[in-house]
Amino acid sequence: MDTFENIQPEYINIDETLRLRKYDGNHDFAFKWYQDSELVRLVDGENAKPYDYEKLNVMYNYLNKKGELYFIEIKRGYDYLAIGDVTFWREDMPIVIGNKNYRGKGVGLKVIKALIKRAKTFGYERIYVNEIYSYNIASQRAFEKAGFKKYKEKDTVYSYELKLNTMNG
Repeated sequence: MDTFENIQPEYINIDETLRLRKYDGNHDFAFKWYQDSELVRLVDGENAKPYDYEKLNVMYNYLNKKGELYFIEIKRGYDYLAIGDVTFWREDMPIVIGNKNYRGKGVGLKVIKALIKRAKTFGYERIYVNEIYSYNIASQRAFEKAGFKKYKEKDTVYSYELKLNTMNG
């Protein structure tokens, strides 16, 4: 893990209706996301099975140790609704829009751009996305729109890189 674990903010406000909320150990509400066989296929591969509670706990514990784990939240009235999760560290940025109603609406791209800004504050020269399956076109497009370039292909898995020192802003 990078050495920034003590300065992970409670919230990263992305716009008036979208924010990232630091993981607080509570993730029971996310269980239903990982019951969606299509989502699990996009995240874990062709033969992946929906998660049980143990696998969900293991995943969130691993991600929380690996990087900055956030829930993606959308404002609804006076409250915020968790619609997905993202973990950020230099070597990867796994992102899930768990609530189907918010897929394909640009939420992922906004989250990626916010985390690119965060990477720049750390002075990173490059950040990476470890694996996106070849059939996960929406994820590929979001990362490519944010400036990431495919740099490795292995079977049905692509890896992406973003060189931050060559970008403006």
